Amino acid sequence: MQKRWNILRADEARTTALREALKINRTLCSILVQRGIDDFEKAKQYFRPELSSLHDPWLMKDMDKAVHRILTAFEKAEKILVFGDYDVDGTTSVAGMYQFIKSIYSDTDFYIPHRYREGYGVSKMGIDFAKENGFGLIVSLDCGIKSVELIAYAKTLGIDFIVCDHHLPDPELPPAVAILNPKQVDCPYPYKELCGCGVGFKLMMALAGELGLPEESYLVYLDLVATAIAADIVPITGENRTLAFYGLKKVNEDPCAGIRALMQLAGVQKHMHINNLVFVIAPRVNAAGRMDDARKAVQLFIEKDYNQALAFAEMLHSDNEDRREADSSITEEALLILAGDAASTRKKTTVVFQEHWHKGVVGIVASRLIETHYRPTVVLTKSGDYVAGSARSVAGFNLYEAVHACREHLLGYGGHFAAAGMTLLPENVTAFAAAFEKEVSRLITDDLLVPEIIIDAEISFTEIHPSMYSILTQMEPFGPENMRPVFVSRNVQDTGFSKIVKEQHIRFVLRQNNVTLTGIGFNMASKFPLLQTRQPIDIVFTIDENEWNGEKTLQLKMIDFRAAGTVPGVPVASDL
Repeated sequence: MQKRWNILRADEARTTALREALKINRTLCSILVQRGIDDFEKAKQYFRPELSSLHDPWLMKDMDKAVHRILTAFEKAEKILVFGDYDVDGTTSVAGMYQFIKSIYSDTDFYIPHRYREGYGVSKMGIDFAKENGFGLIVSLDCGIKSVELIAYAKTLGIDFIVCDHHLPDPELPPAVAILNPKQVDCPYPYKELCGCGVGFKLMMALAGELGLPEESYLVYLDLVATAIAADIVPITGENRTLAFYGLKKVNEDPCAGIRALMQLAGVQKHMHINNLVFVIAPRVNAAGRMDDARKAVQLFIEKDYNQALAFAEMLHSDNEDRREADSSITEEALLILAGDAASTRKKTTVVFQEHWHKGVVGIVASRLIETHYRPTVVLTKSGDYVAGSARSVAGFNLYEAVHACREHLLGYGGHFAAAGMTLLPENVTAFAAAFEKEVSRLITDDLLVPEIIIDAEISFTEIHPSMYSILTQMEPFGPENMRPVFVSRNVQDTGFSKIVKEQHIRFVLRQNNVTLTGIGFNMASKFPLLQTRQPIDIVFTIDENEWNGEKTLQLKMIDFRAAGTVPGVPVASDL
């Protein structure tokens, strides 16, 4: 699949000024300037984040109301229910808040809705459970901001809500006694990009301050906060960067029993990075809700006994194996359907439907299909008497607007710029697919149908050495708005020692300016003939460390390569 190369540029004067202030590699300075770090003080905060720099939680709108209502529940001996969504952000939020309140006040329990019986967010079944079991206060985490009718219903039953959420509010807010959400238009809280677990963390901070508890009473949950930040794909900037930095420190030094158990089952022996949380911890936690019941994810996180935590982790690990098997088989089946449909090659969208596909993985399958057929994709399956599905977009295209335009064919839908979900009647699948194709074709531009590689800077092999890499690692944790830097090097020569390994991958041995570096390119074997021509190439890569027999060396992790001098964004024969 061809790819567009988009090489970013930094202001030369600001790059020079930052290099003079920091005395480090100019290429890295240019990347820092692109990310808004353009003076010594900003660089100090970036490279050396401090917990003392976290914002005062009392700046958040309704924090005083939330704290007062919880303290009133303590005084009046009301039962408190901590309620959260079934994904990683929701389950970590609930695990942290439940343990924090439980350590102060024993009459506390938690509730996670079942994905298929109750659906996303606050549920009527959950409210009825609270009523039947005598709860007077529900603290919702990572959900609730759009649950206007349900929270009004709870109010008629004498149940109050405190909503801790980070999703964009609608004009009408739910009738909760307090709403903690920095995205409210009139909320003065300085940082707007907290995840749900982060909002809950700020409530714990405020409660600890009001009750005179030590900082450790809430800092102990930083490993859960970091896991939520990683999994929820929120920007790794500002407070999120600080929370993720110290949360990862806790993961590596003293993780909760549940995270330690998941690490053991996944065979993670080395230092954990944020991508380990994304690709090792998060899928196993999410699998609980996708394949079964996410309540056991909370039970995993709150368990103190390691052996018992390991038993819960094994359940999640098993769910994840089932999820991977379903994901793999459905993706393979969907690709065969597309391969057998000659008309699909001319379309700007992919819509596939099979009644027997597992509802819990259709979103993952949509993402997988985009890796092969790069266009807005909808994967549908049968759900009771209805059809339900998930949609995923390509970078830069507003998927939600396209789905919204097809609403006459849907029973319900929701989502955001990059992802959406919908339900419809079986007889409307064909009409919806046609309408979706028509709408996307009307809106999407040809360039958006070619995947784009964002490249931070051009670099020479002579700049790639251990001291440079040491500074690069200090730019972690990486994530949205602070991604691992991607580099391009031009006129690189293959040494003749590059080879195909395990039939699919390329082990590179490349030279530029009398410097030789090795690299690995996964699933690039089809492009090996270009190397065999021995003509100069331009390469796109990240830099990482390879350890073999106790010896560490720098290596290039290849993303793309093409004949030298090819205009970025224009396909060449080796790309096709």
